[in-house]
Amino acid sequence: MRWLNSTIDEAIRRKIRDDYLRDTTVTVLLVGTETINRKHIDWEIYSSMFDGTVNKKSGVLVINLPSTSCTLCTSGHPAVKDRLYRDVSSWTTINDRNEYERRYPLMPARIIDNLLASDAKISVVEWDRIISDWEGFGLLLDEVYSSRSSCTYDLRRPLRRRNS
Repeated sequence: MRWLNSTIDEAIRRKIRDDYLRDTTVTVLLVGTETINRKHIDWEIYSSMFDGTVNKKSGVLVINLPSTSCTLCTSGHPAVKDRLYRDVSSWTTINDRNEYERRYPLMPARIIDNLLASDAKISVVEWDRIISDWEGFGLLLDEVYSSRSSCTYDLRRPLRRRNS
């Protein structure tokens, strides 16, 4: 039966990546209060990060919506720090899963896996920061796009099977 599930999983992943995410270069994940609980979000994140033969991996940008009440940020794209984060004078390097989970309690586990991966280059920004600076947001999208091919994503986590 395990063989059957892995065959079905691969077919679903291929369908998501090659049909629904075809030709995408950047995936923007909008994180709200229920995002962490949705299995199909995990499948779409995985499919965006997967480097397929037909469609290559995408860059990933995470935006925390106001409903999350999260005002923290993570910059995987240092070139935009001076633009979007002018008011941030001190940056902290985080290498601990528990600390990421404390800071981002509504973040999908696969995103946290990749925030911990040094070569994944994922930025997390709050909604209010990007709506107040559309040009800065455009620069961030450009950086995410430009870095996508050099990202090495951690895809070891099994795909989520159920909504919580």
